[in-house]
Amino acid sequence: MKASDLRDKTDEELIQMEQEFKKKLMDLRFQLAMGRLTDTNQIKQVKRDIARIKTILRERELGIRR
Repeated sequence: MKASDLRDKTDEELIQMEQEFKKKLMDLRFQLAMGRLTDTNQIKQVKRDIARIKTILRERELGIRR
């Protein structure tokens, strides 16, 4: 997901998305531990999406506009 797409969303939507991505990350890690995960790159991508969301929320908190 691109940061420009995330910037168009409200804070509430971003917080909800962050929670969903955290749940997805937990599920992916569980699948990895069970040996069912075939595409391990998904874990990396979800982590980056969470980081993007947190960065945008922090920028808004500090009043930084991009």
